[in-house]
Amino acid sequence: MIGLTTYKQRAQTGVWDVTAAFLPAVYFEAVQRAGGIPVLLPPQPADADIVDRVLDGIDGLIITGGVDVDPARYGQPLGEHTDRPQLERDAWEDALLSAAIDRELPFLGICRGMQVLNVNRGGTLHQHLPDVVGDDRFRVGKGEFATNVVETEPGSEIDALVGAKLPVKSYHHQGVDAVGAGLRVTARSAEGIAQAVELEGVPFGVAVQWHPEEDAADDARLFAGLVDAARTFAGARA
Repeated sequence: MIGLTTYKQRAQTGVWDVTAAFLPAVYFEAVQRAGGIPVLLPPQPADADIVDRVLDGIDGLIITGGVDVDPARYGQPLGEHTDRPQLERDAWEDALLSAAIDRELPFLGICRGMQVLNVNRGGTLHQHLPDVVGDDRFRVGKGEFATNVVETEPGSEIDALVGAKLPVKSYHHQGVDAVGAGLRVTARSAEGIAQAVELEGVPFGVAVQWHPEEDAADDARLFAGLVDAARTFAGARA
């Protein structure tokens, strides 16, 4: 059972225009292709009892993509290009991730999920990567994914799962700056921007800055790695 965090914002379907919890199907279809059972986890109060009950029912966790993390969480003012924060989602995902780490429950962060992990571990973010690299190579906009190449660290979990070099789909304008405690950067772009991190000391704690769900119909190796780790975790606590 793999829990996936979701959006909570205005959405339209048919005649309805309402606040809704939703997640693009490519995320949970990727989990299914890898042999897992997806369960959607909408934002809600980050109460410790609620978090524990939720994690009791899943064997792995995916922190999905979405809007920018509130810069107040890493001690910075809101930048000119930074999204308006979604405070409930920030708090919920931070609490889920902290409790998952304490349990050594396998987890995968995707795009925003990597940023949530880095901030959770005390790291900081570049609020607008074009100010760092000089262009929009990581997010071209209008719903079109950019293609970038990442190189992985030899001997890392990411290297074992996807190999030394990989073309990836990118859609982000923020990224890791100061690396959080216990995290190791295990993939970078040609410009040196962190593209994957791994949490040391846990069986499976991986986060990537790209969107592997977009290619999962042909390559679901990252999701398979999570599902395999979740299967081991479930067997150990059975």
